Amino acid sequence: MTRPLASSPLLAVLLGFIICGVRGAEAAQPNIVVIFIDDLGYADIGPFGAMLQKTPNLDRMASEGLKLTSFYAAPVCSVSRAQLLTGCYGARISVPGVYSPGNSHGLNPEEITIAERLKELGYATACIGKWHLGDQPEFLPTNQGFDRYFGIPYSNDMQREAIGDAGKVVPLLRDDKVAELLTDEEQSRIVERYTDEAILFMEENKDRPFFLYFPHTAVHTPIFPGEAFRGKSNNGRFGDWVEEVDWSVGRVLETLSKLQLDEKTLVVFTSDNGPWLSKGADGGSALPLRGGKGSTWEGGVRVPTLVRWPGKVEAGGICDTVAGTIDLLPTFVALAGGEVSEEPIIDGRDISPLLLGKTTEASREAHYYFSSYNLQAVRQGPWKLAIAPQKESMGKEGIEPDSTENPRIYHLDDEIGERTNLASKHPDIVAKLQVLAENMATEIGGNSPVARRLAGEVPDPQTLYPTEEVQKKEKRKPGGRRIALDGLKSGDSISSVEAPEVVGMPFSVSLTIETEQNDAIILSHGGVAVGYALHLRGGSAVFAVRSGAGENITEIVSPEAVPRGARISASLGSDLTMSLLINDSLVASGKSPALISRQPQEDFCLGHDSQKPVTSYSFSGPFEGQISNLKITTP
Repeated sequence: MTRPLASSPLLAVLLGFIICGVRGAEAAQPNIVVIFIDDLGYADIGPFGAMLQKTPNLDRMASEGLKLTSFYAAPVCSVSRAQLLTGCYGARISVPGVYSPGNSHGLNPEEITIAERLKELGYATACIGKWHLGDQPEFLPTNQGFDRYFGIPYSNDMQREAIGDAGKVVPLLRDDKVAELLTDEEQSRIVERYTDEAILFMEENKDRPFFLYFPHTAVHTPIFPGEAFRGKSNNGRFGDWVEEVDWSVGRVLETLSKLQLDEKTLVVFTSDNGPWLSKGADGGSALPLRGGKGSTWEGGVRVPTLVRWPGKVEAGGICDTVAGTIDLLPTFVALAGGEVSEEPIIDGRDISPLLLGKTTEASREAHYYFSSYNLQAVRQGPWKLAIAPQKESMGKEGIEPDSTENPRIYHLDDEIGERTNLASKHPDIVAKLQVLAENMATEIGGNSPVARRLAGEVPDPQTLYPTEEVQKKEKRKPGGRRIALDGLKSGDSISSVEAPEVVGMPFSVSLTIETEQNDAIILSHGGVAVGYALHLRGGSAVFAVRSGAGENITEIVSPEAVPRGARISASLGSDLTMSLLINDSLVASGKSPALISRQPQEDFCLGHDSQKPVTSYSFSGPFEGQISNLKITTP
């Protein structure tokens, strides 16, 4: 008698294989490509309103994928990259701002990056482009989960004078070794060379899952479009470089199609922060958002973002749900079939249901806007609460009067430009968001966090190649303990090599000022990584120290206005105590987390700050008046 087919053992085995095969196909690990642009503004590509430069490949990516219109990064380079790779706010992992060449600090190798998590799940991993999470060997990509690295390890404006005839250059690394030193003109091929490397990596790993982290040097200043793109856009060299980036995106998409990997690959295109507005025509646009790079206004941190995964992500979709780069790590791990453990804590959440059209709900209770370790705002749904003054952009340090009101609340769905403070009309929403802000600030912000993890730190950091600056420093005689600077007048600068040495030691500054200004820069030495400054804010004296460790910037402020002709003394002691004296009377004190970790590489400036600002000044114009009796004293 013939057995019924449904009960046939052979058929049961065959059905089992079919079911397992279907489940295996559903669980197949996608390839993941993250294209991360430097300083690209919200309105700098076609899908987000750009008109002067053409971006046909990104237009195509938007039509074939999803446009995320409330997607957040961070105000500046290093912290933004740390957030993407670790799923944590920079404040949680002690990456507050920007690392300079030869810095002793970087992303702690104990942090677990996307690359490390995906590598454990069988992925090939590569980082091609700008790293900017520390240039010491311990911090480089090949020690942070990447199988290979090719790129400039920090911003392309961090050129140093190489010993010999090379002039000012940046290093191009292959894995952990310097392969070449690039002059400015040689940077014009960097997009092309990065793209060739990216394509080679995809071709070599087409038969296994891969993670390609592709952080471009473009469009950070100085602007160096390739020869084939110069003069091609209607927006100067900035537009030319955006168009070259678009070309690179097109080559990535073409390669995926040629390798028949389109439907197996999730591609994310986004930016590290908003446009560098103070660079003018080289700085891009965030309109209709307010602010730019360096700011926690929307224009500084809300970035143009596209996601493409044919057959999985809705073609032509638009999503205004709040998400951000901190959500990419848990999302990628989930899509790859893994799980993120509860320890160490991360701030991001899996947004794959959002990307795949299964929900429109945000995965996190709120989004937090940090500037260094200072929590400045929080967003929940359409409501954004600002709790601190916000500058407009890096390099444009003045604080607009409407930014000094606290608290301020904006309804971003009704007014994306953040101009109308609705706090008086919605006290209940203000109170609700203030609780969220206070809890997060207590956890990882400010001077006494309860859950902040340490940055990576190495002794005796070295630049990746011999520089004239290091050579001069080695030849410098160790201290005259008291350095007389009486010959300087307001507006003068001294190079870093000639400036007073303060690295790793206590120091004090004393001077006398005569001015009618209430807001002015008195002196500065350093930038956004390390340094110190004295300035006036509303008539009060402010002493600011960026130690480069722990709390990135610490300020102490005189409680009253400084009288005309006052003698001001400021010091950082060996016990890390900061002191501010007016006419020899102690008026303010505080605690720095460390001595200054390396000699500031920017100029020592009297009456101004000529380069990347040490702190947020209330007025960045020239000092008007007289500065005299200037002394810098070290032990």
